[in-house]
Amino acid sequence: MDADDDRDQTHSLWMDTADRPAGRPLETNHRADVCVIGAGIAGMTTAYLLGREGRKVLLLDDGAVAGGPTQRTTAHLSNVLDDGYAALERVHGKPGARLAAESHSAAIQRIESILREEEIDADFERLDGYLFLRPGASPQCLQREMEASRRAGLDVDPVPRAPLSAWDSGPALRFRGQAQFHPLKYLAGLARAIERDGGAIRTGARVTGVTGGSLARVRTEQGLVIVADAVVIATSAPVDDRVALPTMPAPSMTYAIAATVPPGSVAKALYRDTGDPFHYVRLQEVTATNGAGWWERRELLIVGGEDHKTGRADVARPRFDRLEAWARERFPMIREVLYRWSGQVRESIDGLAFIGRNPLDPPNVYVATGDSGTGLTHGTIAGMLLTDLIQGRRNRWAGLYAPSRKKAGAAGGFLQENLNVARQYFDSLRRRPGASLSLACPHLGCRVNWNDAEHTWDCPCHGSRFDQRGRVICGPSTN
Repeated sequence: MDADDDRDQTHSLWMDTADRPAGRPLETNHRADVCVIGAGIAGMTTAYLLGREGRKVLLLDDGAVAGGPTQRTTAHLSNVLDDGYAALERVHGKPGARLAAESHSAAIQRIESILREEEIDADFERLDGYLFLRPGASPQCLQREMEASRRAGLDVDPVPRAPLSAWDSGPALRFRGQAQFHPLKYLAGLARAIERDGGAIRTGARVTGVTGGSLARVRTEQGLVIVADAVVIATSAPVDDRVALPTMPAPSMTYAIAATVPPGSVAKALYRDTGDPFHYVRLQEVTATNGAGWWERRELLIVGGEDHKTGRADVARPRFDRLEAWARERFPMIREVLYRWSGQVRESIDGLAFIGRNPLDPPNVYVATGDSGTGLTHGTIAGMLLTDLIQGRRNRWAGLYAPSRKKAGAAGGFLQENLNVARQYFDSLRRRPGASLSLACPHLGCRVNWNDAEHTWDCPCHGSRFDQRGRVICGPSTN
């Protein structure tokens, strides 16, 4: 389970520009209709939608509300998935690719409707998205992606270049119907609505075990027990020891900077290239005080990229430098870099999240994991899909996202990832002076690596992360 990332060393702009809801501690045993574990966007959306259906929900998190990956996103709301629709077609077929596009489009629409219904001011904007080629890439890549995206039902057209005045991106695809928002403002509004509808949110509650059955039981580090008709494990990595191995997505670190630019100097849109790793760009307006004490609006350019497998690179700071160099070359109007942060994403073997019943547990234990780089829409899909399953309704996306699914087209990636995990057992590791943590991750015994940007120990096998004293801040490890 994800704890409050304030213990880490970098800071996203979202943390400085929104008030996080104050959580209450879990002090007694509870009985609930549904216990949701994890107060990121997946858990919060699930708790909100179940509350609107009249269910009594208890939401738990080890740290603060939105204290994990949700506060470290760059907050693109897109139905253009990282793996691309040409790749999704190969694995899931044309019907599966259409369902993927449909579900992510519906997630953006649901966020927009919740914002309107709950009157949440979260800086939501609809805008276009642009996909352009990395240097040296063949234009045929864009042609194949455009054709597959159209077959999936997306509104996409070729354009000579992205609408950027400072440099020529070359040929690009324009996707209509994208959006952006402030994720912590949104979750703060969801928290208010959850409690209004009778739900309870408890923070600082570390879950150590989940048992399904006629009634599910959730155990915490404090020795408390929650009894519920159903349990949703909506942490970035499942904390249930019985989660099937294919449902344990590969963890990767990604990096972002936010820099001031002159207002209006960059056209407002979502931008992404086809690099490996790719880069992604958007704008965000924030209110800040200047030196004279006056409030002023600033326009920040957010640039992300430089991804790598968690725990497999012991020097993170140069990645921020390379990211800034890439950005300044293409956006020379950049003035001052105000924020640098990193986050962890979970890549599934077939490009889509795992959402539904955990196949190794009784049918009242559900999981949502494997954001695959599009966590905000995948998390919203999780809330919609899990609410339907718990309420006994049919959902046309259930098979596509089922944790028990098997996709032959992704078998090679699954095998390669597990070979990579196996190698970590034999890798040597330099110990960071002064740390008290055993170099073996408690989850499965893999050796951890030091992250010099966040001052954490990171596990290269399944992505558990620990602070300098060895306390877990991100699962699947629970101790």
